[in-house]
Amino acid sequence: MQTTSPSLLHRLRDRADADAWGRLARVYTPLLLDWVQRLGVQPADADDLAQEVLATVAREVPVFEYDPSRGTFRGWLRVILVNRVRHHRRARGRAPDAAGGGGHDRLLADLADGRGDLGREWDRGHDRHVVARLLDLIRPEFQPATWEAFRLAAVEDRPAAEVAAALGLTPNAVRVARCRVLARLRQEADGLTG
Repeated sequence: MQTTSPSLLHRLRDRADADAWGRLARVYTPLLLDWVQRLGVQPADADDLAQEVLATVAREVPVFEYDPSRGTFRGWLRVILVNRVRHHRRARGRAPDAAGGGGHDRLLADLADGRGDLGREWDRGHDRHVVARLLDLIRPEFQPATWEAFRLAAVEDRPAAEVAAALGLTPNAVRVARCRVLARLRQEADGLTG
């Protein structure tokens, strides 16, 4: 495994770290595309709007202070997303949904609140998505046997002894593989989830 590096969030403070910015785009673009379309943005505009959200992150991340007692990165990103969608709607001259309607304005208001059902859905979906994407990104750092032991023990939640027997390893080797991958995931995700 490579030597550990700072978390992705920490690396983003360096605007010259092209790898970190590429990782951010690979992790977050699919999530943002899904949400902007759910919020009523036309598919033709979705890519541009997702890029606007990431551009705002790029401008603001040097001053973003991760402090879970004051807020989370996912909450900050949610606010940026809501503001960019609102700006997009105003720029396009889109009228708000009719009063009492169940349209996109209500969804946007619910997401902006962050405490309702849609805000909780954002939080859960964000964390699941980010963990899955980060696992895809860190997978090449591990030997195939290590990854398979991790996958079976952590993802499929199979007992270490069962995984060990299936892979010709010791149960301790399975536990070590699981711990190594999870430690690397936690390190990479520090500040992004939670």
